Amino acid sequence: MGQHVHAGALDIWTEQVGDGPDVLLIGGLGDTVESWQFQLEGLADRYRLTAFDNRGAGRTTLPDDALTVEAMADDAAEVLLALGIGSAHVAGFSGGSIIAQELALRHPEVVRSLVLQSTWSAMDPYLRAWGEFVRWLVGAAPGEREFLEWFFLFIYTPRAHNDGTVAGIVDEALAFPHKQPPENVQRHLDAFIGHDTTGRLPRVTAPTYVLAGGLDTTARPELGRAVADLIPGARFQVLEEESHQPFQEVPEQWNGLVDSFWQGVESQDSRSSG
Repeated sequence: MGQHVHAGALDIWTEQVGDGPDVLLIGGLGDTVESWQFQLEGLADRYRLTAFDNRGAGRTTLPDDALTVEAMADDAAEVLLALGIGSAHVAGFSGGSIIAQELALRHPEVVRSLVLQSTWSAMDPYLRAWGEFVRWLVGAAPGEREFLEWFFLFIYTPRAHNDGTVAGIVDEALAFPHKQPPENVQRHLDAFIGHDTTGRLPRVTAPTYVLAGGLDTTARPELGRAVADLIPGARFQVLEEESHQPFQEVPEQWNGLVDSFWQGVESQDSRSSG
């Protein structure tokens, strides 16, 4: 069961499961704790996992002041503080990976490692144009179903569309009682479109694993590779047959990859402390 925790000036919705080393999961554009369902279920036997709704998504309200990636990164740090977690392995996807980058830069002491799925340091003209298109689509689509069906064309593989996976995700989203208002989606997009960590990523000290989908036409592999090249010692891997969200489409494979990475970090930490 989830709960609100008082984190900074906000009451942020969180869900925590499992037992073991701490993991913090950060969702992308408008995504809630439910987006991490396969990780909360599949990794809880090895880790204590915490997921939360970003400000302006799901059950966490959006203040009237300016929405920035920096503010969302500070929220993530405040969630850890509120739950008494000194540091955690941090994983984020898409916009959540940008928040994770900023968290590692602003609060390095709370980040034991970074997993960045479908990431970038700054939007290139192509990705920026896609972001502006989504911003327009939020208001232009005739209904929520149409928006989701069209938006998901860029997010999931043709395989997931053809085998009914995406239809199921759409139905679940339509039934979800805590919907994000269109204007909140647009404010989130504005924050991500304008954000740039390029010149600061060499300051990241946490062990980092960057993953990209070979079929992702938005956060394309070359953008993820550029992030990995900027972070000292970062690992980079392309899942050739996957798109933007392999942690949902092939969760067992994705969970296995990040589990192996986290176990490596744990072993290194144990050797260093010994």
